[in-house]
Amino acid sequence: MHGETHAWVPQVIFGMDAMWVATLVLVATYAVIISEKINRAVIALIGAGAMILVGILNQQAAIGGIDFNTIALLVGMMIIVAITKRCGVFQYVAIWATKKAKADPAGILFLLQIVTALFSALLDNVTTVLLVVPVTLVITEELKLKPWPFLVALIFASNIGGTSTLIGDPPNILIGSATGLTFNQFVFNLAPVVLVIQVVTALLFHVMWGRKLHASAENRARVMGFSEIEAITDWRLLNQSMAVLAGVIGGFIGAHSLGLEPGTIALFGAAVLMLLYCLGRDAESQSHEVHHIFGEVEWITIFFFIGLFVVVHGVERAGVLAMLAEKLVALTGGDMRVTAIAILWASAVLSAVVDNIPFVATMIPLIKSMAPTFGGPEALEPLWWSLSLGACLGGNGTLVGASANLTVAGLAERAGHPIRFVPFMKVAFGLMLLSIAIANVYLLIRYV
Repeated sequence: MHGETHAWVPQVIFGMDAMWVATLVLVATYAVIISEKINRAVIALIGAGAMILVGILNQQAAIGGIDFNTIALLVGMMIIVAITKRCGVFQYVAIWATKKAKADPAGILFLLQIVTALFSALLDNVTTVLLVVPVTLVITEELKLKPWPFLVALIFASNIGGTSTLIGDPPNILIGSATGLTFNQFVFNLAPVVLVIQVVTALLFHVMWGRKLHASAENRARVMGFSEIEAITDWRLLNQSMAVLAGVIGGFIGAHSLGLEPGTIALFGAAVLMLLYCLGRDAESQSHEVHHIFGEVEWITIFFFIGLFVVVHGVERAGVLAMLAEKLVALTGGDMRVTAIAILWASAVLSAVVDNIPFVATMIPLIKSMAPTFGGPEALEPLWWSLSLGACLGGNGTLVGASANLTVAGLAERAGHPIRFVPFMKVAFGLMLLSIAIANVYLLIRYV
């Protein structure tokens, strides 16, 4: 994950203790991120700069701490989605699902969750909600229904579906990149339990809300009149996008045997799709389009990751994480089963309180430090699945637990249907704990 920068020893300002200074920078960075008073990308970059200025890292070590595979994977997938969505395929699927449910609110609630979970597994959960939520808001408005049950269900489906693959949720991208676990390994190890959790959650939402939702025959007829074919605005682009997306996912599946990182595959796919999209346009028009496509990349997220990598690398280099790993191993008695379950539950509860991305970025080197206790890096695999399940599913616990939740809340507020923190938590936290209990049983049966 990190470059070869072992020669550097922290030269901390005024000869202060490196561990204390690094911990102080980390805690201060996280505290301001959680307060949401200042943009998180700005704070992460200031934290990264502080790690260098106080002497915990030199510039070379800081660059070595940035996981460029994760950055490339995120940027590549964001570009692919930015182009693909222009053909209208995501609106097509949402309208198709609604009509398949005969515009029955309970059926729509169920099918939109399934569509969202599938999209989240193949794209990523933030992108998925950006595409599905606007269509959902239109459908609920036409049916004269409150959008709240649908939006909460979509948040859950996006985080649950995203848990099942390497690219579905940012914590998995981080874990995969740091450990070399492949796309296939994520699907093989996590998809079975994700399927069970999604079905259980969808059934609970039906019992809680679905069976009580009703729409008039007139409103249902109007929604049945929507044309999914009309949603497709560019058939040529649809074919190109689907071909590139299939190639990229195929590349992820075969990445290990090809000796390629997922970030390389995603960026190459993005470049190919941009090339196809630009063919036949004049130079000025091409520049305009490419400028717009790059403008749709979530640069706040990208620079947040870059800053965070440096901050966490500073804490790791100062020896804080190795010390914490020793303490955690001592607490769990070096027992794999106890450690795996402790990581699952701690990750779930903490990811509900803080955004799961910085939490996982901190936990990765911590778990890596446990390798000697359990007999080498290969023996840590159950702990990675515990971290992934805890962090991704734990993100459902509160409105600030995952980036997808905040994205849905933002879209809902803009549409005049704000989602409040406490009402969401009342519904979500218990459901999240149930999903973790199911994951706990799965881990015990399959791994430990």
